[in-house]
Amino acid sequence: YQRRVHGGRGAIFMSIARGKVAEGIDFDGHYGRCVIMFGVPYINVESKVLKERLKWMDAHLQIKSEEYLAFDALRHASQCIGRVMRNKSDYGMMILADKRYNRIDKRGKLPQWIQQYLPPANLNLSTDVALQVAKGFLREMAQPWERKHQYGKALLREEDLAAVLQQEKAS
Repeated sequence: YQRRVHGGRGAIFMSIARGKVAEGIDFDGHYGRCVIMFGVPYINVESKVLKERLKWMDAHLQIKSEEYLAFDALRHASQCIGRVMRNKSDYGMMILADKRYNRIDKRGKLPQWIQQYLPPANLNLSTDVALQVAKGFLREMAQPWERKHQYGKALLREEDLAAVLQQEKAS
């Protein structure tokens, strides 16, 4: 995979959420520019251990099993799609290719840093429109980027950082 990416032609890496390959791999920088989530990664509900845990949570914590399962699935989806952006200067596309992510009860369980990039205009897009949005995004992100142009906007200048650290020490 890395050899293909370095070759300049790109590559596609596919894995299954909650699978062995999906855990613990970082796709820093150009190794991961897009994650597509097909479906919602619900846990296997036939597990005896999970069934007992759900019963206990319902009895002792008043957490309904459906609520916990939805929370767990969306937490896991967040971890999967979060692999595309590993630091402040990284970028990538996160495509939630399932109409269930359109529902407010599902989107509301995603972390705020993901929700902020899900404006109504980017929901429930046709394939043609989604491709146009993706092309525009990648075209914009491919523009030359210099750290000095980001000071005061996305990055702190050294003196700003020093002031913040001094303020933290004082309080």
